[in-house]
Amino acid sequence: MPALDLIKSEPGPRLAFLEKPDATQIAETLVAFANTEGGTIVFGLKDDGESAPKKIESKALDKALKETEALCNPPVVVGNWEEVESEKGTLYSLKVPRSIELHALTDGRVLIRSGIKNRPLGGQEILKLASARSTGDYEMEIVPGATMDDFSNKMIQEYLSKRAERTKRPYNGKVADLMKEIGAINSDGKATVSGILLFTEYPQHWLPQSSLIFAKFVGKTPRGENGLAGYTRREELTGPVSRLIENAWNLIWSEMAVSAVVKGLEREETYEYPQFAVREAIVNAVCHRDYRLKGRRIEIRMYSDRLEVISPGGLPGFITVENIVDEHFSRNPRLVNGLFQWGYIEELGLGIDRMMEVMQQAGHKPPYFDARPYSFAVTLFNEREKQKAPEWARNTNHRQARALQYIREHGSITNREYRTLCQGVSAETLRLDLADMVEQGILLKVGSKKGTYYILK
Repeated sequence: MPALDLIKSEPGPRLAFLEKPDATQIAETLVAFANTEGGTIVFGLKDDGESAPKKIESKALDKALKETEALCNPPVVVGNWEEVESEKGTLYSLKVPRSIELHALTDGRVLIRSGIKNRPLGGQEILKLASARSTGDYEMEIVPGATMDDFSNKMIQEYLSKRAERTKRPYNGKVADLMKEIGAINSDGKATVSGILLFTEYPQHWLPQSSLIFAKFVGKTPRGENGLAGYTRREELTGPVSRLIENAWNLIWSEMAVSAVVKGLEREETYEYPQFAVREAIVNAVCHRDYRLKGRRIEIRMYSDRLEVISPGGLPGFITVENIVDEHFSRNPRLVNGLFQWGYIEELGLGIDRMMEVMQQAGHKPPYFDARPYSFAVTLFNEREKQKAPEWARNTNHRQARALQYIREHGSITNREYRTLCQGVSAETLRLDLADMVEQGILLKVGSKKGTYYILK
């Protein structure tokens, strides 16, 4: 993202604003970004994006950055800061890459970037993150015998075109330099795993585990009559990851049931599953699967009542089913960034909560997540609730949508129950969620103090 665009953005999982060059704040943000997805620090802006009252001097920034080396263990390696002239004055931006090492502060805290905050990890979370680091950066490993000559010029040109649309500026440098920058090749021109997956016509020549299996079953189980296979269609999909996503989507689309209702003079089609939810499940499986597991492929199973997308490899790093909506950590960050530039990912880090929202808005149950040591499955159910989600539910966020689902199932919800439902979210945020729904006329507040609970109005 160009520096000027950063200034117009808001702080988030990959962007932080620091008002002054404070060594402690810088060290905390460096460690958090390096341990998570990487990101950019903009110096000279307050949290709300307004200019800092006091101008930052470049010498003071250099001094503070030097001091941070002694506050991080091991030190976080970053490049040089970039000076940015804007309507808000002179600002400085610093890119922080994701690190293959586990970084901590000298006081022992291990931080990750969580939303707009730097969050310390607990003991078990640190162990999980350390374990993820110890497996190595597989997507950057060299594929024996493969070079940039094996890349498809057609795929590279398509990527460059999509990237220019995303960044609003064409790339005018050498293609080989860009391939090195994004991790598709190393400094010797040898192809990496991510380069093979993104830019070769047939990655399965080198990585046979990178194909995808689609199967449609007659009923709710994989078994057919008399011990025969229960599927009516089975396809193996091959090709680069962008083609896998498109072809998997087209297969599901061709097998998806479509109904129609007439509202006034308009004919409105209703699909078996929300399109965004299906595409997000496919993209997540392709992006985040563990490509080290050579004996397994992504599986998409379409049953009469549900769609299952099963990805080899458990959840990465400190991610759990409980925090999957609010926390973000990629096993293959370069693959994720490649597909983001390609346009297959709308906004980094917001896919799961949007998936839950569209399922709820369409009247479906929330997606079911099943995390196991060597696989992760997302299940989308096609049966709609008897009471379809009302129009006002479209104005709720993903946490509020979960609260409404809970109320429909249990009749009411308390603050304590809401906190249990959305672990890892501050009590104040959840209190404001409930107050907002009361103000909108969605919920009715009953009782007072510890006896307070909420019901549908």
